[in-house]
Parts: sequence; structure tokens; C-alpha cells
Amino acid sequence: MKHPNVINPEDRENWIKAGKIAAEVREWSKSLIKPGAKMSGIADKIENKIRELEAFPAFPVNLSLNEAAAHDTAHFNDERVLKDEIIKVDIGVCYEGAVGDTAYTIDLSGKRDKLVEASIAALKAAEKTLRIGVTLAEIGKAIEDTITSFGFEPVRNLSGHGIALYDIHTSPGIPNYDTGDMTKLEKGMIIAIEPFATDGSGRIKNAEPIVIYEEMEHKPIRSMIARQVAKEIEAYHDVPFARRWLDDKFGYNKVSLALRQLEMNGNIKGHPKLVEVNNGMVSQAEHTYLIEEDVVCLTR
Repeated sequence: MKHPNVINPEDRENWIKAGKIAAEVREWSKSLIKPGAKMSGIADKIENKIRELEAFPAFPVNLSLNEAAAHDTAHFNDERVLKDEIIKVDIGVCYEGAVGDTAYTIDLSGKRDKLVEASIAALKAAEKTLRIGVTLAEIGKAIEDTITSFGFEPVRNLSGHGIALYDIHTSPGIPNYDTGDMTKLEKGMIIAIEPFATDGSGRIKNAEPIVIYEEMEHKPIRSMIARQVAKEIEAYHDVPFARRWLDDKFGYNKVSLALRQLEMNGNIKGHPKLVEVNNGMVSQAEHTYLIEEDVVCLTR
């Protein structure tokens, strides 16, 4: 059976384009990450830059601070201002359905350079293993061995992933440690490798608030408010969306009611913020790859 993340050859140029846009936005965005910058301003500028380049966000830009590993972004009326945090910036770009997924970490404190380097080095080590036929266990082992050599732990219940058209997260999961999984990479696969390193225990848990959602099913719903919000959600191309996109248009209270009704009705689900269980600091690095005879890093 064909894996969902094996691309059609005729779509190859779109995947290359998506990766190039993601790389351009990533490098451009780094100048935004500095003490005194507002989270809301950073998020809006990055997402608008993606749109300016004739693509759209494959998911809301993740801006995850300190012990948060993923699934945080700017909130409605977010007054958070960067100071001395370690911040993960995770950017997804969708172009004609093809997705480029890339992330980096900046330590504004100047005290956690080694932690940042651990995830970068792990990504490089994983990349060196990539070839047709390599097992997921081998990739995970390269990540785990590298991170532990820095004196940190990989986050074991977060992983990289396959990517398909309009689907940022699909099988196979690309582990951050040696799981023993003998699944092999195949020609034409698109995968994102994203090592997370932590000075905590190496596991994450769900936390509040939920600020990122995803549509699960088009279903009728009686509430007029919910129907209005659902219609707006349909314009997001079936990819995860930020609550603040809705808040900006409909207002916080109206959106709160609509999201609650839509979630109870099975139309949407929330993606909770993910934090390290012992409040350990977390770093992340990520690239997207096309597995061919000569592996292509699409987001470099």
C-alpha cells in the first residue's frame, strides 16, 4: 500500500517551491526575534510574509517559549513581550497543497546556547542517515545519541512526521529516539525531522490555553453564530488555524461560544499547548526532506 507521504512526480516542483518559501520566511523572520518584540506582532508579520509570497500558513506560526515545546502562538490581544526566553519558531508554508515545514530556536538569555546546539546537531546527524531504505529506528538513534552526548534528553513523545498534500502531519512518525521501528523510508516520501532537546525529563504534556484548532468534519450545526464561524473556518484550506484569526473578525466572546459548540458537535478539535512535564527548557530544529536517490532538503 502506498504511504500517504509519497508524492506524485508531477507535484515535485510545488514541493520544492513550498520549501523555498518556508526557508525564505524562516531566515527573514529571525530579525523579528529580539527583546521587546511583541508575540502578536511577530506572529502577524510571519504569517503575512507567507501570504505575500503567494502561499498560506500550513499551520499558525508556533511561538513556543521556555518549557513549551509546541502548539503555542499569539493570542487575541496578546500582550506578551519577549525578554530573556528561549523561543521555538515553527513555520509551515502551503503552496498548491505542498508543504514546507521548518523550525529554529533562539535563546534570548544567552545562557542556553548548548541546548540550542543540541537540537541543531541532532538534526544534522539525522540528515546524514537519510537514504532510501533507512529505518525509522536508525534516524531516531542518531537523534537520541547526539542529544544525550550534549547532556540533554530528547523529547520522546514528540516526533517528526510524514507530510502529504494539505496534510502537515501524516504517517510515518519520525522518532526522536531509538524505538526499534523497522519501517523503512521509500523513494518519493516527504518527511519532516524535528529533534526536540530538553534539560528536563524528556516528555511533554498538554497544557492550557488552547489557541490552535483544526477542522475535522463539515457537519451541519443549528447555532447561527457557530455556522458563521464554521463558514470562515472553511476558508482555511483544511489546515490548522489560530483562534486569533477568528477573534480578530468576530470578537472573543462570540468565538468562544462558537468554538465550544463546534467542538461539541465534532466539527473541530483543539491542539493543546505542549509543555515539558518537569518544566524543563526545550529547543527545536526542523527541516523538510524529499527522499530520492539523492535526498533533497527542501527547506534549506
